[in-house]
Amino acid sequence: MRVAAISDIHGNLPALEAVLEEIRRKLPDVIVVCGDVAAGPMPAETIDVLMKIDNVRFVCGNADRALIEEFDGKAPSPTSPFGGWCVKQLTREHRDFLASFEDTVTVDGVDGIGRVLFCHATPRNDTDVMTIETPLDQMRPHLEGVDAAMVVCGHTHMQFDRTVDGIRVVNAGSVGMPYGEAGAYWAWLGPGLDLRRTEYDLDAAAARIKEKDWPNAAEFADTNVVQRPSVEEALAFMRTMEAKQRESGRA
Repeated sequence: MRVAAISDIHGNLPALEAVLEEIRRKLPDVIVVCGDVAAGPMPAETIDVLMKIDNVRFVCGNADRALIEEFDGKAPSPTSPFGGWCVKQLTREHRDFLASFEDTVTVDGVDGIGRVLFCHATPRNDTDVMTIETPLDQMRPHLEGVDAAMVVCGHTHMQFDRTVDGIRVVNAGSVGMPYGEAGAYWAWLGPGLDLRRTEYDLDAAAARIKEKDWPNAAEFADTNVVQRPSVEEALAFMRTMEAKQRESGRA
């Protein structure tokens, strides 16, 4: 069994197209999408592409869940750059597609690995933070009860590969909103693990994104595609998020 794992597309269709082109050449047995697919500059177009993929399973991310809730009448979060406009681009079919996503996905018999559990943030929810830096005493509650050789997640948009009490924990990275070096990040499983980065035409992608009437389109193109936050900036933000988790008693 060979698996392509992608996550955090965030409506960046040009990045998704580049990754899917590479994935198709590798002929996976299944593609697992670990959530946060549409919240971004090209939400409907991105979902339309995903709906046509064969042999794929989807995990629900926190941004997917927020779009569903807003479509169903909940007020958009005032702090989210994706609220309001993104939902107005979606049809009922798009909403129902997002609502079909699973909390987690388990794939058995991955070549050279065995059983793999795919989630968005952690196996227990779609919002908590796991990074390469997260201390072991905070990682253990995230993985409690996991019966798998490997956990593959997304959410924090940064690839990592670490082992916690015999469970290998891998972040596939972000297709559409990466940190650090340019490209669309994903993971190939079987045999073993290969953390991948697909290059694509950033200027052309930015031009397509800026054609959208989303108020934040130009900012997204300039600060998440052509340029990106550094890994250190991202880790500093994640440390703040983890501190809030500890204060709330979730970690």
